[in-house]
Amino acid sequence: MSELPDCFYCRKDQRLHDLMIEIAPLGVSTLYLFKEQTHPGRCVVAYRGHVNEFFELPEAELTLYSRDVARAARAIKTAFAPSKINYGAYSDKLPHLHFHLVPKYQGGPGFGNTFEMLPSPKKLLSDGEYASTIKAIKAAL
Repeated sequence: MSELPDCFYCRKDQRLHDLMIEIAPLGVSTLYLFKEQTHPGRCVVAYRGHVNEFFELPEAELTLYSRDVARAARAIKTAFAPSKINYGAYSDKLPHLHFHLVPKYQGGPGFGNTFEMLPSPKKLLSDGEYASTIKAIKAAL
């Protein structure tokens, strides 16, 4: 049995749980709600295997992962009606393929600019608000 890389997406350890909540497995990825909710409905779609770059995916997996990202974005759009969804694939410090899906709202924080990865102050929700947000996204999947 091979050792898992020191990656919180692969290990699903406390580092992951401190930042996000699992919503649902998708075709080849997992959809998470990012706990920081300055942009209501912000999620992460993390590829289930451990690769660093988008282009490292075999063609069939690339198609399936792209479908997962589109499916998650469509669910966010349906559930929260943002003006636009920003897609961010940053992994300078965490070499694991994942996309941030960041709903942007006209007149809301950062509209017309690049979103802040970890804004200050953070907007955290109550357990009930997280549950409602997750329920709305799951209903739209």
